[in-house]
Amino acid sequence: MTLTLRTLAHDELRPFQRLVDSAFLQDSREELLERWRGLFEPERHHAVFDGDEMIGGGGIQTRAITVPGNGPQPVAAVTSVGVKPGHRRRGVLTRVMTAQLHGLHEESREALAVLWSSEAGIYGRYGYGMAAEFTRLSVPRGAAFRAGVVTGDERVREVPVDEAMPVMQALYERARPGRTGWLSRTDAHWAHQFADEEHDRDGLTAYRYVLHSRGYAVYRVKHDWPDRGPRGELHVRELVAETDEAYAALYRYLLDLDHIGEVKFFTASDDPVVHLLEDSRSALRSRCDSLWARVVDVDRALPLRRYPSDVDAVLDVHDAFCPWNEGRWRLTVEGGEASVRRVADEPDVAVDVRALGAAFLGGARLTALARGQQVREFTPGALNRLSHAFLGDREPHCPEVF
Repeated sequence: MTLTLRTLAHDELRPFQRLVDSAFLQDSREELLERWRGLFEPERHHAVFDGDEMIGGGGIQTRAITVPGNGPQPVAAVTSVGVKPGHRRRGVLTRVMTAQLHGLHEESREALAVLWSSEAGIYGRYGYGMAAEFTRLSVPRGAAFRAGVVTGDERVREVPVDEAMPVMQALYERARPGRTGWLSRTDAHWAHQFADEEHDRDGLTAYRYVLHSRGYAVYRVKHDWPDRGPRGELHVRELVAETDEAYAALYRYLLDLDHIGEVKFFTASDDPVVHLLEDSRSALRSRCDSLWARVVDVDRALPLRRYPSDVDAVLDVHDAFCPWNEGRWRLTVEGGEASVRRVADEPDVAVDVRALGAAFLGGARLTALARGQQVREFTPGALNRLSHAFLGDREPHCPEVF
């Protein structure tokens, strides 16, 4: 039977939810429907049908992402992409990706798309590059800070969620413009990220909320009480601080809680806690991909961010999936601001569009991507200059899966 694709209607949230649950081999929970409803933009969700059966689909959340040097900018946050078991290898995902990316271009919507990938090998063929990583951090309870670390005299306190949430939202909004990779959040996004029903906890406790006047932390506990005494795991959900002192104070609070053996956190790759500790090796760290980015339109996307150094280079962009990007573009950066125009000049650098996505948030060096054969230099010295221009002041980090 011929497959068809279309956007969804408001009353199709339930079958779409069931589709996504099926694709990820999860049990559907009807009580989660209202939670999904606040995130559902039907006109930005596509589904593929085999006859009357919805067999695949994906959506976009309309959000903003903080980019290097230029604060929040519009982004298409791609979400809920899946194909039902038994319908894979039929081109369903390709049809969804085509509808999303070609639609963004044709409608002059967001020039950048981002997503989390369930498997790292999926989205490169659609032009997404690995733009950010997170660190799995584990620190033993009571780990000492080095001499000279300032935590201040302010009391850190635990409060109920109703008291914590408005303070957290205000702190997050103040911090977000300077944190590359952070996303805007509506009330629905906040409710989704901190959902705390029993089935959200995966065997851990309810969330606990910690406030400082310049920051907050949210955590759960996995209890473990062997014969030699309690060795629970404290799992940090989010830690936000406006000052270095507040950051250290919140970490100190978490590390000193009783009944805990380890503090665990999926955190930014440049989390400074390792530099706060007296014994840096006590912080065990491993890295994994998080945010993947896709440059939808080269000429509209690259000027969205600012650049730390001036550069003038002709890029020969390869983009088979979005052919309007294919060809030569002159990127000129003056005073941090970029302009991009199509040219017929000889290229200084050839670059796969995946590499542009990977480098866009400043977390991946184009020189490293060149060693991975995604970038090739023609003009000596051009790659180093271009790579430096794409760097950011800090590692990009997305603190939420969407």
